[in-house]
Amino acid sequence: MNIRIIVVSLCLSVVLFGCGAGKNKANDLAVNTPIAAHIDLSKVTEDKAPVTINPGRFTVETVTYRLPRVIPGTYSVSDFGKYVDGFKALDYSGNELKVSKVDTNSWTIENAKELDKIIYYVNDTFDIEEIGGIGQEQPFSPGGTNIEENNYVLNLHGFIGYFDSLKNNQYKLDVTAPADFVRTSALQNVASSTSDDGTMKTTSYFAPRYFDITDNPMMYGNLDVEEFQVGDIKIVLSVYSPNKLHSAKSLKETVFKMMKAQKAYLGDINATTRYDIYLYLSEGKEDSAKGFGALEHHTSTVVVFPESMEPEALADSMIDVVSHEFFHILTPLSVHSEDVHYFDYNNPTFSKHLWMYEGVTEYFATLFQVDQGLVDEKEFYADIMQKIQGSKRMNDAMSFTIMSENVLKAPYKDEYLNVYQKGALIGMCIDILMREESNGNRGILSLMKELSNKYGKNKPFEDDKLIAEITEMTYPSIGEFFSTHVVGDLPIDYNAFFEKVGLEIGEAEIETNYILMNGAPIVSGDGQKGTIFFTDMVLKNSFWSAQGAQANDVIKEINGTALTLMNANQVLQQVFMWKPGKDVEVKLDRNGEEVVIKTTTTQPYTQGEAIIEKSDATEAQIALRKAWLKG
Repeated sequence: MNIRIIVVSLCLSVVLFGCGAGKNKANDLAVNTPIAAHIDLSKVTEDKAPVTINPGRFTVETVTYRLPRVIPGTYSVSDFGKYVDGFKALDYSGNELKVSKVDTNSWTIENAKELDKIIYYVNDTFDIEEIGGIGQEQPFSPGGTNIEENNYVLNLHGFIGYFDSLKNNQYKLDVTAPADFVRTSALQNVASSTSDDGTMKTTSYFAPRYFDITDNPMMYGNLDVEEFQVGDIKIVLSVYSPNKLHSAKSLKETVFKMMKAQKAYLGDINATTRYDIYLYLSEGKEDSAKGFGALEHHTSTVVVFPESMEPEALADSMIDVVSHEFFHILTPLSVHSEDVHYFDYNNPTFSKHLWMYEGVTEYFATLFQVDQGLVDEKEFYADIMQKIQGSKRMNDAMSFTIMSENVLKAPYKDEYLNVYQKGALIGMCIDILMREESNGNRGILSLMKELSNKYGKNKPFEDDKLIAEITEMTYPSIGEFFSTHVVGDLPIDYNAFFEKVGLEIGEAEIETNYILMNGAPIVSGDGQKGTIFFTDMVLKNSFWSAQGAQANDVIKEINGTALTLMNANQVLQQVFMWKPGKDVEVKLDRNGEEVVIKTTTTQPYTQGEAIIEKSDATEAQIALRKAWLKG
């Protein structure tokens, strides 16, 4: 799994729309029966849903029940136990048993031989999420939960827990909700029943083990659902748009085109017959979800974006973000370490290989678009250049393997976002090296296919041996690259790799954004005055400079909405998503004088670093470039 985040870090902390089980102890239960769980959405009170757990009869005196502290792939602490209220353990006569809360996420129950069931309430996380929540030890929206009148995002790890020794037990899950709700889940549906008055419906699901509970989210409510085939994969697209600004039907063609291109790029890789996409569109209210991005599961993804996004911007974001999540069918679904395979939800250890899980996955999500003609070479180069610039704003002289293994600890946790920047660039460098060594015939996709054939979803690799295995499977130059730039901490000279394919980094006029240039914001904030203003970088933006904007102009209003530090996240993310041809009106305060910009947006440009094709590139370099970009 993985949380995929796209983050624009203004000095205002503006977050825009940004990725195992042990053995049972046979004597814990008299009979290895399925653990029965029930989430009752018909009895929600104060945004809290009642949950009942019936584990069967225990044969030991004491048991511990836990909700996850960390979920696979989030690389941060979520502490889902914080959102549990009214925890009780009842015996077969309905009396309460003694319960000790041993930590945030764990409850120890005494006299467990008499335990009949556990009951508690779960509060949702969407309405308490803080802006900039990533890394703040709270669930990021795509990994969180939502309980509201018309929509329920059921990331089940937020509702259902586990007993230490019973993570391999089967689960039977019942979910009760209004009968007219649309419900989608990839979990096996085994039965359903309707209340006598026809108002409520209980759906029963089966999960082979606790991992499958955490790996199969659900969405209930007033949803819009489209199902379609892409080759031999059934795609189920579920969309919740509170104000009906978007729909599954309106996004179907974008998702179909993207998935078709991904399938063509992957070739004969067949890791799943069904893939679910759950898209929750946030209304932008005070208690709405604020963390935008996606959480990947093995055969599904939960996506959270602002509902106010323009259709074209939403489509672009779906391609960038969901394609990343889908490529996780390669890793960690087919290629993963023991840390992932035997994941400890309470006290996890982490693999050294985030460069692969997240970096290579992000690289594929970028490369496949040029390979399959969704973008041209110039757009691809611009994406790679942004990653280079982004990586250099982080600690570029830090061992990637050490950072990965210690990702929950300071100072490494602050570098996690570099997996989507330098991690992807590591994948690119390996790809170019392999193309060079093999006369263009092998690349990192073929390497991942070979690793997938060697391991697969049921066989983990040994973390400490992977790099040596990859070196043996490929070339000594790959081992040297790992030793120097991945295990080692020497920054990568990207021009040395671009030279191999007849490219170089140089100065050029480049397309830019209305709020960011060369990866840096063109606005700043004054905390004492509560204002947001243009920096001197605005003068280098062709659109704003043509409109007469000046450094230190205070931005008072954008398209009728007053801009404050409180609503900056919501308003500026809209500016970030502007496209050419949009009518806009911006009111500025320039030394006490109101200045109004009323115009139609044009494509902004600036001078900056860009990846450009060398005029003296050799035929061999051009041929290698073609093999790299077009497989």
